[in-house]
Amino acid sequence: MEDSAAPKRSVTVADVAKAARVSKATAARVLGGYGVVSDKIRDEVMAAAAALEYRPNELARSMSTGRSGIIGVVVGDIENAFFSLAVRGITDAARLAGFNVIIANSGEELGAEKSAVDLLIGKRVDGLIVTPARCDSMEHLQQVRRAGVPLVLFDRSIPELDADAVTGDDRDAAITATRYLIGQGHRRLAYVSAMEAEDGGLTDIGRISNSAVRERVEGFVSVLTEAGLPNPLHYVRLGATDQRQTDGVIKSLLQDASSPTALLASDSLVGLRIFKSLQSLGLSIPNDVSMISFLDADWTSVTVPPITIVDQRVYEMGKLAGERLVARIERAPLAVERLQVATRLVIRGSVATIGR
Repeated sequence: MEDSAAPKRSVTVADVAKAARVSKATAARVLGGYGVVSDKIRDEVMAAAAALEYRPNELARSMSTGRSGIIGVVVGDIENAFFSLAVRGITDAARLAGFNVIIANSGEELGAEKSAVDLLIGKRVDGLIVTPARCDSMEHLQQVRRAGVPLVLFDRSIPELDADAVTGDDRDAAITATRYLIGQGHRRLAYVSAMEAEDGGLTDIGRISNSAVRERVEGFVSVLTEAGLPNPLHYVRLGATDQRQTDGVIKSLLQDASSPTALLASDSLVGLRIFKSLQSLGLSIPNDVSMISFLDADWTSVTVPPITIVDQRVYEMGKLAGERLVARIERAPLAVERLQVATRLVIRGSVATIGR
């Protein structure tokens, strides 16, 4: 009697070939996706493989083709809806091209990012998509480039790295949002980010290590300067890394001698924390304080009032990054580029008109 607990023997290419009544070489061409066979033979081999529940040996295939069929992705914070949407776009593009995806989360920590990159390179991934935690520390990414592994940066760019980057139009997005607030009569505006705060406050925009945040702050400050508003950096507040820290940032802003009438949140997690902070203080949006948040996260459309947002089209960004990496893996002759996905301001009910 056969032992039902005994491990089942793996189905081989030779088994599929025998069932389809073709040579092993022909079956290997069909299952490996290379060479030329007729549609009839291909259908017969694939039908036999399905009937036998054939599973390819990825190690053997990588040894024969020089590819693993796997793309590595390192994101900043998988809890953030921004990165969840991006991963959907990346995986859809990868799957369409026949690649699987391994995802790692850095938690926006450089050490964790380096470890994740090392791990994925050790897994012999065919290419990497990385959201760099710091755009001023790139030796580990330079090593990836030197190793000849295709690399695409996501959401943030490092011009010195000579690697493709897919980002939003961060500076222009912040300019559009800030000009809208100015147009609604606001003259005291604050920008709030989860970037780690510096002692003594922000004095030099160039020292912000996250290129996306830096460009948004540049856009925000440029509009305030353009409007002739004094000391615009005073209202740029970093350090909203969790709810407790955000509560402190918001209380500090509102206790200012000239407290802001409008807040611009750097991402949807920060925006939600700000929303909760204002609620806990018994303040009404937009009657007491107006706000705009980056990203069209689910929560922004179900609050009362719904939140005006910067729609970053993150799924499209992820899909574009995946397609770009596949093109690099396929050795398409492309110049290194920063590909920017346009954003748009979606006006809802969280911004009041004042001073008119």
